[in-house]
Amino acid sequence: MKIIVDISLQQMILRDATGQIVRRYSISSAKNGTGQEHGSYCTPLGKHIIRAKIGQGAPVNTVFVRRRPTGEIYTPELAASNPNRDWILTRILWLSGCEAGFNRLGSVDTMRRYIYIHGSPDNAEMGKPGSIGCIRMHNHDLLDLFERVPAGTPVEIDAG
Repeated sequence: MKIIVDISLQQMILRDATGQIVRRYSISSAKNGTGQEHGSYCTPLGKHIIRAKIGQGAPVNTVFVRRRPTGEIYTPELAASNPNRDWILTRILWLSGCEAGFNRLGSVDTMRRYIYIHGSPDNAEMGKPGSIGCIRMHNHDLLDLFERVPAGTPVEIDAG
């Protein structure tokens, strides 16, 4: 399996070992565009892998902070009482860069920047940039992807 993220199309493609397309998903990347630097709030480009899968078995809409469930389940009421919160829901696929000096090590390290593929509230708009660096997906799509890919799966993020 291989994941290809096309930033220009705001789309993720899952390919099998033969290169055939298995699934297409709508995503939302960073509203600040693409970039490698820590603190840029941009989505990093290049070759990555899924370093860790987090949240197996957690209920849909489980809220995560620092990769740990908070004990909260996302609701519109919870959102209204926390209007500035960046919602990381349901599951996390933590990315690690593979290209030293570009998206690995130093100030460009994707993993140290805590860049994930993660779930979002159902009303989060996909198909246009809106995150602070991560790749957002609707929960039902993320659950599908999470079950299909193991840790170590290659992820290529391309500006398109």
